[in-house]
Amino acid sequence: MARSPDRRPGFSRRAQYGIFTGYVVAVLGIVAGVVVLVVSLLNPGAFAFARTTASEVARPLGQAGATSRTAGQSVFAAIGAYFNAGRQNAALAREVQAARANAVTMHALAQENARLKALLGIVDPQVRPVAAARLIGSTASSTRRFAVLSVGRNQGVQPGQPVRAAGGLIGRVIETGPDTARILLVTDPDNVVPVRRASDGLTAFVQGGANGRIEIRLINTGVATIKKGDVFATSGSGGLYPPGIPVAVATDPHRDGATGRLASDPSDADFVVVLPAWQASALNAVEAAQKAAPPLPAEDANP
Repeated sequence: MARSPDRRPGFSRRAQYGIFTGYVVAVLGIVAGVVVLVVSLLNPGAFAFARTTASEVARPLGQAGATSRTAGQSVFAAIGAYFNAGRQNAALAREVQAARANAVTMHALAQENARLKALLGIVDPQVRPVAAARLIGSTASSTRRFAVLSVGRNQGVQPGQPVRAAGGLIGRVIETGPDTARILLVTDPDNVVPVRRASDGLTAFVQGGANGRIEIRLINTGVATIKKGDVFATSGSGGLYPPGIPVAVATDPHRDGATGRLASDPSDADFVVVLPAWQASALNAVEAAQKAAPPLPAEDANP
């Protein structure tokens, strides 16, 4: 016999209480969600502690995942190198010959540069890294681009400090916990990095496109053009990023600049280095800007 479509509880008090409790829980959930949304809009930093706590809890799992990922990449790289050993050997031989010639030229230039600095009394400041860390997590699916480091306040990391890998800049710190830190990647749309072309010092800025690509935009359009393969490095403008760190390589020039790729892909970086701000006063400006900025998305970085 088919069940009656009438789902009314009838005279069963247990069924009536169950339905009533379900409605109450649903209404309380909606009210709590609205309150959380309003608080996050009025006070963007109110839930920073929750993100920090989640990062601290997930830190061991993130470190284990980073280690296994590195081991897997090493295995596949070794297999590929075995099958391509002959071709790679020939290419490396050509590169070594070119590098030897360049090394002689660079050595002469370094000596000349040191002599001129000694005559002028110029002393280059020594920039010592704040900490070295692993990338233990990143946003899985979002228009925003974040990552998590395995170091935090206990290691001297502060919001605003630049983060670079071996190949170049990857982002800056925006939140810190006791032993983890959240960084805003260069590929994020809200991250703008002042740069200059390595060949002639042409000024521009790099902005993320939220799709793994970046846009290189000229400050003075019409003065010069960008060519495919041009390398851009930090200029030091704004006092946050030290000058000379590679940032981007132009791949698709257009009228206002070029679309490019990062000099160092965060997905391929295992260990990174946190650097001090080029000018200490820039950290105060970053802190003030973060307080006035709209709230960050609620999703956490997952290992």
